[in-house]
Amino acid sequence: MSASLSALAGTWATPALYIDVAKLTAAYFDLRPDVEFVSQQVSFGTSGHRGGALTSSFNQWHVWAIVQAICDYRKSNSTTGPLFLGYDTHALSAPAFESALEVLAANGVETCIAAKGEFTPTPAISRAILRHNFAANSSSKSAPILPNNEVLGAGLCDGIVITSSHNPPDSGGLKYNLPNGGAADTSATHWIQMRANQLLAGRIQDVRRLTFSQAIAATTTHTVDFLSAYVADLAAVIDLRAIQQSGLRIGVDPMGGAGVHYWPRIAEQYKLDLTVVNPIVDPQFGFMSLDWDGKIRMDPSSGFAMRRLIDVKELFALGLACDTDHDRHGIVTRDGLLSTNQFLSVAIDYLCTHRPQWNENMGIGKTMVSSVMWDRVAAHRGRRIYEVPVGFKYFAEGLCQGALAFAGEESAGASFACIDGRVWTSDKDGIASALLAAEITAVTGCDPAQQYQILVRTLGATYSERADVAASAKQRERLAERTAKSIPNTVLAGDLITQTLDHAPGNQAALGGIKVITRSGWFAARPSGTEDHYKLYAESYRSQTHAKEILLEAQALVDATLAQDDD
Repeated sequence: MSASLSALAGTWATPALYIDVAKLTAAYFDLRPDVEFVSQQVSFGTSGHRGGALTSSFNQWHVWAIVQAICDYRKSNSTTGPLFLGYDTHALSAPAFESALEVLAANGVETCIAAKGEFTPTPAISRAILRHNFAANSSSKSAPILPNNEVLGAGLCDGIVITSSHNPPDSGGLKYNLPNGGAADTSATHWIQMRANQLLAGRIQDVRRLTFSQAIAATTTHTVDFLSAYVADLAAVIDLRAIQQSGLRIGVDPMGGAGVHYWPRIAEQYKLDLTVVNPIVDPQFGFMSLDWDGKIRMDPSSGFAMRRLIDVKELFALGLACDTDHDRHGIVTRDGLLSTNQFLSVAIDYLCTHRPQWNENMGIGKTMVSSVMWDRVAAHRGRRIYEVPVGFKYFAEGLCQGALAFAGEESAGASFACIDGRVWTSDKDGIASALLAAEITAVTGCDPAQQYQILVRTLGATYSERADVAASAKQRERLAERTAKSIPNTVLAGDLITQTLDHAPGNQAALGGIKVITRSGWFAARPSGTEDHYKLYAESYRSQTHAKEILLEAQALVDATLAQDDD
C-alpha cells in the first residue's frame, strides 16, 4: 500500500527528532560492517554509496575501502591528474572526508581540497574537474581553480564528493566523479563496488592509509578556492547582468547545505538583491520543517520540507533553494512551490529560445519518469529528446561532449550548457538551475509559474501523481528485474496500452523497473535504492482525476506482479 502522509508533515522539527551527533560519529568510527549481510556491503545506487553509521552501512571501513578501490580504479585507467575532494554539511561528512584523505594521501594521489575547511557543493567539484581537464590537456595553461594558477600534471583528473544528498541528517554518502565531470557510470561503479567489498572481506588489510594529521600535511595535499572559481564562472552560464538590472528581489534558502557561503558571494559579486533567509549550518538540521513522512529531509522539491521559503514567499519575487550538496533546486513563486516537471519544462523552452549560440543538433536529456511536457517542448523547439533510466550519470558524457544542451530529472536535478554552447557541468547543478529561474523572470517579466501557464495554453496540460509504496528488499529486487512481459494487462485506466518498456529508448539501458504507456498517459515503477519502498509515477494528458486513476491501477498491477513470486 502507499506510504501514508505523517500528521507531522510540514511542521517544524523538535528536539525529539534531532540526531545525537556524538553517538552517530562514535558509531562511524567504532562499528565494523559484516559483509555477510548485503545491507552492510558497499552498494552504489543511482549516485554513489549511501547508508547510516548506526546500521553499519556507512562507517569508516566503508570509506577506507571505497577510496582504496577508487585509487586502484584510477591506476587501472591511467588517471594521473589530481583528484578534487569535497564534502557537505551532514554530520558524517567531515569524518568521512578525513578518512578519504587518509587513503588518498597514502596512495600518493595529488588531492585538492577546499581552503579553510569550506564545504564544497557537487557542481563546484564537477566544474573544477572540467576546468582542469580542459586547461591541462590543451594549449591553455591557465587553471585558476588551483593555487598560483598551477596545473598539477597533464593527466586527467577526477573527484570525490562526500554527501548523501537530500537524505536525513543521520545518513552518509560518497560518490565518485569521472574525468568527464559526471558521476561514475555503471561499469566504473560496479568495478569499484566489487573491489571495495573484497577489501572489506579482507578486513581492510590491503587498504593503504596514513593518519589524518599526516595526510593533511602531505606534499600531495593541496588547498584550492573552489568557491571563488565557481562563482567567477557563473556568468558563463547565467545572464546575471539581466538579473541585476531587473532589480529582482530574491530569497534563498541553502537548507543548511554546502552552498551556504556561495550565495552571499554570488549576491556581492554580481550585485544582486538576494537575501539568504536561513544562513544556519547545523548537522542536526533542527531548523527544518518535516517532510511527508515526518522525517527531517532537505528536499527542495517537497512542499513540506520547503515551508520556510514558502512562508515568506510574499516578501520576494522569487524564492530559490538547494539541497545539502546543492545539486538539486527548488523554485518558489508567489503561487507557492513550482513542481520540478513544470519548472524544467519552462527552463527547456526558455533556453531553446534564448541561447542563440547553441548548436541546433544539441539534444535534450530526460529520465524515464520526467514529464511528457518536456517532449512537447523539445518537439516544439526542434530539439531531439534523449530518454534514459533514472540516474544523472547517463547524461554526463553527452553534456561533456556537447551532444546535450540540457539534461534533467523530475527529482529536481538539471544542468545545461554555457551561453556559448560549451559544457558547464556534467553533474547536476542546483545553483545554476535556481538562478536560471531568476534569469527567466528578469528577461521575460513573468515568473516560471506564469511561463508554465503559457506553455499549457500552447501545448496542452499534463497532470502528474506519484507515490512511495511499501516494498521489502526482495520485492524491490524483483521489481528491478521486471521486463515488459511481466505486465499482462492490455488496458490501463480506460485506454489500450500502446507500449511497455523495460529499457530506455535513448541509450537502451535497462530501466531497473518498468514504464507503461497509453495514448492518454503513462506510469513508471522503480525500486528505491535506499529505503523500503518502490517509487510510482503517473501522468495523464486528460485530468488530475485520470492521473490518480492511472496511479491506483498501476499500484494494483505492480503489487500483483510482485505477489506472484510469493505464491
